[in-house]
Amino acid sequence: MIKTDILIIGAGPTGLFAVFEAGLLKLKCHILDALPQAGGQLSELYPKKPIYDIPGFPEVLAGDLVDNLMEQIKQFEPGFTLGERAETIEKQEDGSFIVTSNKGKKFHAPVVAIAGGLGSFEPRKPLIEDIEFYEDKGIKYFIKNPEKFRDKKVVIAGGGDSALDWSIFLSNVASEVTLIHRRNEFRGALDSVEKVQELKNSGKIKMITPAEVVGLNGAEHLESIDIEENGAHRTIATDYFIPLFGLTPKLGPIGDWGLDIEKNAIKVNNALDYQTNIPGIFAIGDVNTYPGKLKLILCGFHEATLMCQAAYQIINPGKKYVLKYTTVSGVDGFDGTRKEAPKAVVKAIV
Repeated sequence: MIKTDILIIGAGPTGLFAVFEAGLLKLKCHILDALPQAGGQLSELYPKKPIYDIPGFPEVLAGDLVDNLMEQIKQFEPGFTLGERAETIEKQEDGSFIVTSNKGKKFHAPVVAIAGGLGSFEPRKPLIEDIEFYEDKGIKYFIKNPEKFRDKKVVIAGGGDSALDWSIFLSNVASEVTLIHRRNEFRGALDSVEKVQELKNSGKIKMITPAEVVGLNGAEHLESIDIEENGAHRTIATDYFIPLFGLTPKLGPIGDWGLDIEKNAIKVNNALDYQTNIPGIFAIGDVNTYPGKLKLILCGFHEATLMCQAAYQIINPGKKYVLKYTTVSGVDGFDGTRKEAPKAVVKAIV
């Protein structure tokens, strides 16, 4: 049982920033996310794409924003459980909650903040016969441990940033990397496209375009794949097939928690604190809805801030919190670190 003050479901930018705001209030957080790494869509879908509407950043890469948020919350020592989905929730007699993940891990907290973005992301699976049989037997939709592919033959399918970036990375890990895309053109960061071109020219990456994987072969483990290229069929041997076609957002089991749902989003009280119809459960960021809702990262930051203020009152009933600007109060981390502005020097000018 993992106990914390606030259980945050979702490790996207809104969930990460909530850790910082909670830390200022001396509240501990634990983050649960179905994806294998923090950052949500920013890390999984477009880490190398620039974002232009983050205050104070005329331009910031999505991946860099995640790195900055992780650095910002480091001193508050949040716990992370990644690669697990929130499955069930049980309200206790004292008003707190126990959330259980799809892998049986339990989390106990007086406040639950759902910051799941557009929901739990599930990989878009290609329509190939028997694909479920080969899942975890040679087919991977996420790459958690690149060393698993050391000296193995790997086939990657896709035409976006993820397919390009992992092809580049695994070219120095796997014995053979083959990139398959149904078009000759790739939609990804220019430097990634150019790097893949260089690796293809040097023989470190094999490329088959336009082509599509249409069949899977192997008795107990994936041994080869069938591809269709310009109307012709052929088979190539491989140890792993990694289809990277993006993610499909789904509210998932959270939709069965008794929350008010409207068009796959959770209704909240935006006039006060973004609390749901169940006291103690909040929804912040793209996962919520209310009149005038805008699905923007900066709006999620605002919602996270007000949510933490309300969470403080739930966890510390009757105790008043006096808001102090960080320029005045500084920031005290749970790890013993302190950040503060330089003290003014009192000195006469003669």
